[in-house]
Amino acid sequence: MNDDKAYEIVEIARNTGKIVKGVNETSKAIEKGKAKLVVVAEDCDPKEIMMHLPMIAKEKGVLVAMVKSKEDLGAAAGLSLKTAAVAVVKEGDAKAEIESLKKTA
Repeated sequence: MNDDKAYEIVEIARNTGKIVKGVNETSKAIEKGKAKLVVVAEDCDPKEIMMHLPMIAKEKGVLVAMVKSKEDLGAAAGLSLKTAAVAVVKEGDAKAEIESLKKTA
């Protein structure tokens, strides 16, 4: 998935569904089985803070999208700050797009 598509899905879900922001909240959403899509920024430093997210998401069968910029991810999530991770917990109008991504993954 390209970055622009991931940011677009996050924005749509933010406006019409529900997202959680940050590594801790994303981890909780995955563990509780609420996450439908996890988007993780590759430019996190140190990398150790988010390395577990793709692994636990895979265990739970959650699709993971990697994007280049935590600044752009934060903006897509409606934040004035950067964020390392976002989980879509209620898809809203992004449901069809997330479903099509699952089929191609």
